[in-house]
Amino acid sequence: MNEPASKGSVTLVHLYPREMSIYGDLGNTRCLATRLRRHGYTPNVVEHHPGGDLPAQVHLVVGGGGQDSGQARVEADLARIGAQLVHAAADGVPMLMICGMYQLFGNAFITADGTRLPGLGILDVTTQGNPTRMIGPVVLDTAYGPVVGYENHSGATTLGPGQEPFGRVLAGHGNNGGDGTEGARTGNVIGSYLHGPILPANPSLADALIAYAVERATGRAFEPEPLDDSLADEARGRQVRRLTSTRPGR
Repeated sequence: MNEPASKGSVTLVHLYPREMSIYGDLGNTRCLATRLRRHGYTPNVVEHHPGGDLPAQVHLVVGGGGQDSGQARVEADLARIGAQLVHAAADGVPMLMICGMYQLFGNAFITADGTRLPGLGILDVTTQGNPTRMIGPVVLDTAYGPVVGYENHSGATTLGPGQEPFGRVLAGHGNNGGDGTEGARTGNVIGSYLHGPILPANPSLADALIAYAVERATGRAFEPEPLDDSLADEARGRQVRRLTSTRPGR
């Protein structure tokens, strides 16, 4: 039996998979590649390591979490390729940056000892390291519906004036534990603290990123195939019910 013809090839770039992928965030790349295949597209997964070059055509970019030392190791390379990423973001390339890479896509990350790591400024956020960690399961209200995940960060992130958050916190800490926001979104670029990894548990978010990427790669609208996401939907629903049913006043 012949394989059906591919609907098109999509280049997916994973930034710094060795240095900035310590909380299972590689699962986001694998989820996107798998869902692309199941939807009938061909994923071209490119790992970007310090010193390497970005592909000439980039349709989707992901990055993960890491320790402060990991952020310091990629800082120089991120500055080297930064102009390309800034241009791609402004041009509409979808990007998902988690935890440490979310911070570096902001204006700056200031470590607990006062060291300032400049960011790319794609997202208008600034992060201050502190001794208190924000850890635990999270439920968000987002433009993609309810989103669940797990946060583990000591950085407290503040949104700049007019910066749209990724979501509003229904349960958990979010950006800073105080203002009810989580992550940031500008155009097709999303930054978030949610691990899990986030995409397998939230297929509608994964497919939204894929849709943006497919349109860029093929010049045509995304043509999804029917996929069975019942297990992810059940798991997400359970987390939403468990956490929001115990909120004060409920």
